[in-house]
Amino acid sequence: MFREVSRCLRLIGRYFLLNLSSAIEYRASFLLQTFGMAINNATFIFFWWIAFDKVGGPIGGYGFADIMFIWALASSSFGLAMVVFGNAPALARIIYSGELDTYLLQPRPVLVSVIAARTSVSAWGDFAYGIVLLALTQPQSWSLWLLFALCVITGALLTTAIQITAGALTFFMGNASMLQQMALEFTINFSIYPESIFHGAVRLIIHTLLPAAFIVHVPLTLVRSFEPRMLLILLVVTTLYCAFSFWFFGRGLRRYESGNLIQTRI
Repeated sequence: MFREVSRCLRLIGRYFLLNLSSAIEYRASFLLQTFGMAINNATFIFFWWIAFDKVGGPIGGYGFADIMFIWALASSSFGLAMVVFGNAPALARIIYSGELDTYLLQPRPVLVSVIAARTSVSAWGDFAYGIVLLALTQPQSWSLWLLFALCVITGALLTTAIQITAGALTFFMGNASMLQQMALEFTINFSIYPESIFHGAVRLIIHTLLPAAFIVHVPLTLVRSFEPRMLLILLVVTTLYCAFSFWFFGRGLRRYESGNLIQTRI
């Protein structure tokens, strides 16, 4: 098991370096997309500042600093996921169109080769924005930054795992591109608003099917009052959900029929 994990990490590292070198080849475009995304995200600060100014108090039990924290964490987690696994949002389309044939010839495991084969340049802006926002809006401490770094990693893994699970539905029900896109959009929306505004079935969903609560809201609880038990739960949930997504893709891959697509990747 540890050998397999080591192989996956080495493969991800190689894809990351290759994608990074390709992205920065055109530095002007890279910087433009990065800063453009960061500036686009920054506009939401004013929205929340105005909202809190009008309300004059907490919104759903969240203060302004709390909202800025979940925005910072959601942004950096999403950014890291798309930087390292930029092909994950296209997984359903890749399977349905037959492009998966190409990746079956790539280094194993197949899933890692598929999702790590591309990067999103604009996602660097999301990643950087979250770090800057945390630095500007939160009381600074080493413990905060260490916890933030850990939660960015778990958040990126959960974001990617949600995409894998939704995309792999294509193996069983045909083109699931719309479902995968909806899963990503819902995950983002559930991650950038106070958890207390969600009730009933929606609250159950963000703790199970689309675990947005474990991407930002559980980390916020840890920042407010650190509890080792809560951190352990976060790590266990992340591990189990990622393991399930990996297994679910593998199960679906057994049902895959070649699309007979001839394509060359350089």
